[in-house]
Amino acid sequence: MSETMQGWVVREFGGPDVMQWESLPIPEPGPGQVLVAVHASGMNFAETRMRAGSYSGQPLPFVMGMEGAGTVAALGPGVESFAVGQRVFGRARGCHADYVLFDEAHLMPLPDRLSFVEGAAIPVGWLTAWHALHTVACVQPGQRVLIEAVAGSVGSAALPIARAAGCWTAVTASSDHKLEPARAAGADLAINYREERISERVRDATGGAGVDVALMTIGEATAQELFDSMGMDGKVVMFGSTGGKDITFNLAIGMVNMQLLSMSISTSPQYPTQTLPGFRRDALPRFADGRFQPVVGEVLPLAQLARAHAMIGERRHYGKIILQVKPD
Repeated sequence: MSETMQGWVVREFGGPDVMQWESLPIPEPGPGQVLVAVHASGMNFAETRMRAGSYSGQPLPFVMGMEGAGTVAALGPGVESFAVGQRVFGRARGCHADYVLFDEAHLMPLPDRLSFVEGAAIPVGWLTAWHALHTVACVQPGQRVLIEAVAGSVGSAALPIARAAGCWTAVTASSDHKLEPARAAGADLAINYREERISERVRDATGGAGVDVALMTIGEATAQELFDSMGMDGKVVMFGSTGGKDITFNLAIGMVNMQLLSMSISTSPQYPTQTLPGFRRDALPRFADGRFQPVVGEVLPLAQLARAHAMIGERRHYGKIILQVKPD
């Protein structure tokens, strides 16, 4: 193994042109760390904000990427749960590169039936959706779940997770084109929020009862319609902010005893203690036997990172945009 690698680096905030393909030293794993040779990495909306400088707490310089899949290249002191050459996937900063360091706790074995491309489509979206539904909302069989932006990486993962939990599901998207795959994936109600009132469709479909859990990720543009869709004692789980960080609401939401719950898997104390163990225990076997399937919307070579950023802004795809570093 050579001493250098290539990776996409940002040294100043700005547009896609600030991302530079550079030669970097291959990092050495410290205690509890695993060095992974990246085969594929996932693309996330948050990365466009990191590159632009609007993501809170992002220092310069940094290597792009938040998740990936590949093979173990080296083990740091004390690592016993992985072996060199093993196929793995997980969350780590710096995955748009030839090699990346993972903390052992955030790495998982890649099921044999999945490709590296499919493995790279899991970590951020599926773990965020799992945390929102199971750890934060504590969904139960028979509950009604409303999922915003179903075509995104979190929404497209939340749909099969909610269905596996025995929930009735309503989903929203900005076009009928993006709702078609959601219907095929089993959504009970699909709503084009640009053409229909979400609350009216939900109320009609639920006999006026509303939903028990809603995943909010867009922001102000759809917030009131989402609140009006909630049933008694409903839980709104807020994450992301694709439509802006600020929302306003009337305290009359207290009349239905609504709970507003915010979350981030990067900072939640429950993420390492509940979400990761629960995902390993309950989700990984479903990926291994085919009950869960990663949703890959588009695959591009890593060299086309700027194109991937543009596609995130266009919001036409369903599922995950994956950047391929090495052939599967």
